[in-house]
Amino acid sequence: MLLAIDIGNTNITVGVFQGDSLHVTWRVNTDAQRMADEYGLMFRNLLALRGIDHSAITAGCICSVVPPLTLTMEQVCQEYFGVTPLTVGTGAKTGVQIRYDNPRDVGADRVADAVAAFRLYGGPVIVVDFGTGTVFDAVSERGEYLGGAIAPGLRVAAESLYTSTSQLRRVDLVAPKSAIGKNTTAAMQAGLVLGYVGLVEGMVRRFKEELGGHAKVVATGGQADLIAGETQVFDFVNKDLTLIGLRMIYDMNRSGVEGDEG
Repeated sequence: MLLAIDIGNTNITVGVFQGDSLHVTWRVNTDAQRMADEYGLMFRNLLALRGIDHSAITAGCICSVVPPLTLTMEQVCQEYFGVTPLTVGTGAKTGVQIRYDNPRDVGADRVADAVAAFRLYGGPVIVVDFGTGTVFDAVSERGEYLGGAIAPGLRVAAESLYTSTSQLRRVDLVAPKSAIGKNTTAAMQAGLVLGYVGLVEGMVRRFKEELGGHAKVVATGGQADLIAGETQVFDFVNKDLTLIGLRMIYDMNRSGVEGDEG
């Protein structure tokens, strides 16, 4: 079994693959102060709750946008599961050519998303990842990573409204009944949720124009279902896209499949 670990700024998403099948997933809060032993015991316990013995883990693959936790997770894999993980970065085969000004600036999670989106859905394809940031990525018809756009994530925007004002409160991130809110809570939900729908629709339209107009669009990340429920802009919703990309990258590197360094 492969242990795939996606270390984000807000959450760490973990998946266990049996062959090509994603067997179980879980999310925990990202905490750079937590020790490897704490994460190791937590992961073992979560596996046990799902009926999986930790000795069944035979490989690991990591992508990270939190450098202090990268070494921590590598240590977890080595000491608690007895495997040396593949950490996606310079030198890893991805099969994706990076057309960014500085390829090293592209987050490993964005590369994993691009790999999975192109292999699952073909190109050109646009990925919208709803995490701490709302990240738009463009992949060409030939599978090249062309670049993208980054906006504040939905929860970041909601928290900023709360912390930067005197009278606005925290609200649940749910779609309101109408765009014209009849109270402060509904007005904030309209601005946040429906406002982000407008953001996504506008950015996707611009991306499609630059890609030639016929790109497929994939939503992933924690808020994907919420936004997808309010728009027809997405062709696919795949909340496990990054984990699937990690599995694909691991397979490429394990089997020696030809690919460009990403």
